[in-house]
Amino acid sequence: MKLHSLILIFWAALAGVAGAADQQPHEEGIEAKDYVWNQMYAEKLQALKAKGEPARGEIAFEVCQGCHRAGAVGRVNGTYPRLAGQHATVLIKQMTDVRAGRRDNPKMYPFADKHVLEPEEIADVATYLEKLPSPPTNGRGDGEQLASGKKLYDRDCAECHGKTGMGDSAKFYPRVAGQHYAYLLRESRAIRNTERRNAYPEMVKVIKPYSDADLAAVADYMSRFETR
Repeated sequence: MKLHSLILIFWAALAGVAGAADQQPHEEGIEAKDYVWNQMYAEKLQALKAKGEPARGEIAFEVCQGCHRAGAVGRVNGTYPRLAGQHATVLIKQMTDVRAGRRDNPKMYPFADKHVLEPEEIADVATYLEKLPSPPTNGRGDGEQLASGKKLYDRDCAECHGKTGMGDSAKFYPRVAGQHYAYLLRESRAIRNTERRNAYPEMVKVIKPYSDADLAAVADYMSRFETR
């Protein structure tokens, strides 16, 4: 095993110990009346302004592969998302939101908190992940409601996520092409139910009336976009 891999495992172990004692912080999110989506707090700005170095990001990401897997392809069962090919801006937003306690993820927090990664290193990881290929091996649904999924997606989702699911880096809208069906469905439910506290309010409003069947249809349709 390479020396830097051992070092990263050592630091991850320490982070786990620290995480057990120091719980993820909690800051108000969408449940607050004065919630501001994608608020530009200091360390998010630092990470966004930093020039990410993919080579350093690759090293830093090694400790994350236990969950997100080699190549950041995630898991088909939706427990961990595919990060390969995601916009760096989106990744920075999500990582810093976890650190700030705006997105609840106590399992990830020990690996992403300020004792493990500096804002510049967050930029390194995000830049590395953005450049990774997203192979056409992502999990998909049963394919039985694709017409319904397309109709809903074109009407309600394409304006932000794009006709082919590529998102918008400048606006922090995530790429959904190549993502696992089970993860898309899980997060859509959490957003609809206002359980994902760093959610985009307009999206919550749009999908609030969706049934579980509607969410499943859209998730299945999105999971079938070409990954490129």
